Amino acid sequence: MSVLFESSAIKGMTLKNRFVRSATWEGMATPDGEVTPQLVETLEALAQGGVGLIITGQAYVRPDGHAAPRQLGAYRDDLVDGLRRLTEAVHKCDGRIVLQIAHGGCLTSEKLTGQPLRVVSDFEGLSKSTCREMTVGDIGEIAQSFADAAARAKGVGFDGVQLHAAHGYLLSQFLSPRFNRRQDEYGGDIVNRARAVLDVYHAVRKAVGAAYPIVAKLNCGDFIENGLTLEDATQAGSMLAHAGIDAIELSGGLLNGGALSPSRLGITTEDKEAYFREEARSFKKAVDVPLMLVGGIRSFSVAERLVEQGYADYISLSRPFIREPNLINRWKSGDHNKAECLSDNLCFGAGLKAGGIYCETEKRQKNAL
Repeated sequence: MSVLFESSAIKGMTLKNRFVRSATWEGMATPDGEVTPQLVETLEALAQGGVGLIITGQAYVRPDGHAAPRQLGAYRDDLVDGLRRLTEAVHKCDGRIVLQIAHGGCLTSEKLTGQPLRVVSDFEGLSKSTCREMTVGDIGEIAQSFADAAARAKGVGFDGVQLHAAHGYLLSQFLSPRFNRRQDEYGGDIVNRARAVLDVYHAVRKAVGAAYPIVAKLNCGDFIENGLTLEDATQAGSMLAHAGIDAIELSGGLLNGGALSPSRLGITTEDKEAYFREEARSFKKAVDVPLMLVGGIRSFSVAERLVEQGYADYISLSRPFIREPNLINRWKSGDHNKAECLSDNLCFGAGLKAGGIYCETEKRQKNAL
């Protein structure tokens, strides 16, 4: 049996294989962030398709952190009935599900929130904009909002939570010197820049208890001028590991990072896959917690080598599951042909237009028959 189909556990959360559905904006919630039947069916299909661990698209923890249309929410108590339907659907199919919780920071949409953007630090022209630099008190309030969202997740049966500190969202902004120019205890070197992420972790841990799995998603680097470096990312990861984080998912780049963004185009050969693999090797040597690796993995053989050779403990995929929710069952059956995803990113634009993400290329191919 392949190492990819071995069972394992993260803080008591037993997983039947080493495949993770990395968080993907689904665009299937209501305008207020409520779960819809469409979203339940989508995640249920992933569980039926054999994915060992499903991480939801990011759920915003406060109304002022709403970053995308029809984004899932976890910011108030009356959303929990819908969230419970997600966990029940996945557990019915013998799957495990983690709620990713986040705040958009300067990626928040003022159109959606109707409020000024919360930014990590002052920048040129701030006084002429509607943005507002966060105070220390604001940071504490947001940490508590993450904790409240995590408590809701635990209460309705999620198997864990993931703190989204990658891709340029709020916690990622604190880590990055490109965004974080603060002059207080939350700015400066990486020890200070990681302080807000650790504040959030500790608030969440207090809310959910010592035995509940908490995972973090981190950038290995921002890949922009004056962005987060691998060295600093590794130090932040080590600080989280020392504090008690149970696993880390490693990604990289910013949503507006161009060719080096998290979702890269043109992954046509195996050498283009797993584009954060070398950063993952360095990170894993220094940070002693289970590591999930995402970033352009399309081939079973590549995934298997990544685990066998110690680059990562778990393989995270995102876009391939949009087209093939049954991909893991296909691979387990012995059909090891690479994922059908073409990495063209048409799924995101299609989702914005149609009220839910889907594979536009697959649709076009079917229509052409």
